[in-house]
Amino acid sequence: METEEIVNRVASSGIVSLDLEELYHPGERIVYDIKDNLWQGMILREKDFREFLKAHDWSQYQGKNISVICSEDAIVPTWAYMLLAVYLEPYANSIVFGDLNALEDKLFSDAIRTINVEEFRGKRVVVKGCSKVPVPVSAYVEISRLLKPVVQSLMFGEPCSTVPIYKKPKSSTSSSID
Repeated sequence: METEEIVNRVASSGIVSLDLEELYHPGERIVYDIKDNLWQGMILREKDFREFLKAHDWSQYQGKNISVICSEDAIVPTWAYMLLAVYLEPYANSIVFGDLNALEDKLFSDAIRTINVEEFRGKRVVVKGCSKVPVPVSAYVEISRLLKPVVQSLMFGEPCSTVPIYKKPKSSTSSSID
């Protein structure tokens, strides 16, 4: 009885897989709520705030990713957020103004900027869709924007089951989206 050789067509297809999950920054995510610095929950007093900034142990934020918000309906002057960033900067890995979603967007955006898109020039690329960590939609949008000018084709999903996103046209005057 003859046996047929099993051929892995995915492996021999020349498709390059890009897993955005690999760009996930493992550092802890922390929300710094400036409401804790408000006097009577309503006003930020400059003198008190500056004294707090000088006395606070900022080393606890070493290597962490910080989102800065004010959850109270209070007017917080812009300079207060600037001061906070100055004190956090020597310790934190990343600092953003906004919620944890804004922080995740920034972390992925920073990581995507480190990708050498030339490695994907002329290739068929599938951006993996399943991951164990949350990858924001903004990361998929950004990687699509960066790869479109250089790839032969761009797909989403898994190499064995993809959704076509972009295919380089045969003529350079138009683009193809199937």
